[in-house]
Amino acid sequence: MMNNHCLYCDAVIQEQMTWRKFLFGASDQKLCETCKGKLAVITGLTCRKCSRPLAELASEYIHEDICHDCFRWEVDAKWAGNLENNASIYQYNDFLKELMARYKYRGDYVLAKVFSEEVRNTLSEASFDLLVPIPLSKERLLERGFNQATGLAVEAGFETVDALVRVHGEKQSKKSREERIHLKQVFKVTEPVLDKRILLIDDIYTTGSTLQHAAKALVESGAKSISSFTLARG
Repeated sequence: MMNNHCLYCDAVIQEQMTWRKFLFGASDQKLCETCKGKLAVITGLTCRKCSRPLAELASEYIHEDICHDCFRWEVDAKWAGNLENNASIYQYNDFLKELMARYKYRGDYVLAKVFSEEVRNTLSEASFDLLVPIPLSKERLLERGFNQATGLAVEAGFETVDALVRVHGEKQSKKSREERIHLKQVFKVTEPVLDKRILLIDDIYTTGSTLQHAAKALVESGAKSISSFTLARG
């Protein structure tokens, strides 16, 4: 019998020793079964562009195989085609919201390890030249002590390239979709990206505005293609 503790609730996780674990090592489970069961993995039909589950949408908000939000990005000449697609693993439910709040805002960095296996598996299947985290403002980075997107990548065993810096520091979560779209460019490209396939990484996809601004900056700097990965789809 092997014991370790759930990184979220600290309950003891008891794992039965098997020959497979003896030969190849224990799975090093990060969450107890109760907490793991509260994570909602995205399944079924999803938006081709952003991974939003389509089953939750009324038919008038689905345009063939994309959701209405993505449709609006794609019919706007300013934004169309900048971000090829986004892949997400989980739905952003109440449990994940609280877990991410502890990770991001309360400095519980170890929680990045909860997702390391899933993030590793997903990123290993992606094709890219540079893995670029969405940056925080200098003030927010100083507050938190780490970039949550970088943490997810590093704990999964990937190197990142800080090819973007944030030049517009207003908190976008307080703004409407229209206000976000019409903001001045949020990012500046600081590393060579010419003809590179870029995979952006962030924690949560909500309206897509942050990723769209980042993709646009990279396209204008000569990147070959831009897609994104987020842990959750809000």
